[in-house]
Amino acid sequence: MKIRRWLIGIAFAVVLIGSLLGGAIADRLFGIKPIDALFPAREPSLRVGTVEQKVLKEESVVIDVAEKVSPSVVTISRESPPKRSLGFSPFGCFGFTEEEIDETQDIGTGFVISATGLIVTNKHVVSEATSYRVVTKDDKELTVEKIYRDPANDLAILKINPSAVSGQALTPVELGDSSNLKVGQFVIAIGTALGEFRHTVTTGVISGLGRGIVAGTPFEGFVERLDDVIQTDAAINPGNSGGPLLNSAGQVIAVNVAVAAGAENIGFAIPINIVRDSIKNFEETVMFSRPFLGVRYQIINEETA
Repeated sequence: MKIRRWLIGIAFAVVLIGSLLGGAIADRLFGIKPIDALFPAREPSLRVGTVEQKVLKEESVVIDVAEKVSPSVVTISRESPPKRSLGFSPFGCFGFTEEEIDETQDIGTGFVISATGLIVTNKHVVSEATSYRVVTKDDKELTVEKIYRDPANDLAILKINPSAVSGQALTPVELGDSSNLKVGQFVIAIGTALGEFRHTVTTGVISGLGRGIVAGTPFEGFVERLDDVIQTDAAINPGNSGGPLLNSAGQVIAVNVAVAAGAENIGFAIPINIVRDSIKNFEETVMFSRPFLGVRYQIINEETA
């Protein structure tokens, strides 16, 4: 009797172990959910796989933002001045002659803020009294009809004719919020680097907030004090001026404005909330209306004094 019970116990144990092993094998082959609860799959412990997953996620963010925003980013060009050469003039005199050549030079970047043809850029990009053009991502050149310059900030709004973009509507960018930015936040810059490489995409982080800088030099014809600007290590070069600085959602959080000379990856951008106030002021007045305090004086002689 005891031997019989012993044999039954061994047989029951064999059946139980066989069922468990068979269930585990069936779960791995066919993915049976009730069995998954009993035999949860162990996560791989290799750190390399985790790192690759993070890299792929970051790459996807940059690719998505570049594809979304690039059609709204434009290159600002100006007509080249006549070239002067030393030789005989049409009147037979030896001296300088001017040769008219219809060429344009890329000098900066901008981005579309309205489907009606309004584009934001830096004031110093369009500071000269000359003709400017806007070049879209698909290389269509549009003449800038009007320029509105903000006297308080290094900002300007360009007006183009949207109907000149045949078969394609202008796509405005989405403006973000620069009031809650954090140091270390991931950012993306798009612009015409060095006035040569259009739609260059660079990445970095916010390196500092609330910076005060002096932009320009007396040799360039202007010097301007800019306060409360954003510092970033995203590669910003001459030609990126006026281009957008974006967050991971593809929203413009700042306008690239300056780069520190003699340094590496120290660029600055105007927070988009300042730009938003300028745009609001422009929409209300169709110009930039700013209050100012002026002082007039008159030199008087000793007798009058």
